[in-house]
Amino acid sequence: MMKSSSGLTDKGIQRILELSADAHIQRHEAARDSATFQKLTGAIAAYGKVLALFTALHEREEFYAIVGQHNSPQCVATV
Repeated sequence: MMKSSSGLTDKGIQRILELSADAHIQRHEAARDSATFQKLTGAIAAYGKVLALFTALHEREEFYAIVGQHNSPQCVATV
């Protein structure tokens, strides 16, 4: 069975959310037509993609943890 790194995934998700929130605040303070605004918009989009990746990884880890519980040799021995 795979060892779960769910704690690391959770920390990664939390950090991405913090970075994204900071970027949103900075973008709100920047002039709409400025290069800073555009740069932060790109960063926020990238954070969203990384967040989607980390969330999918977390869900995959949870799935394998559940499947691993049902694939124990005891379940096979009862057949």
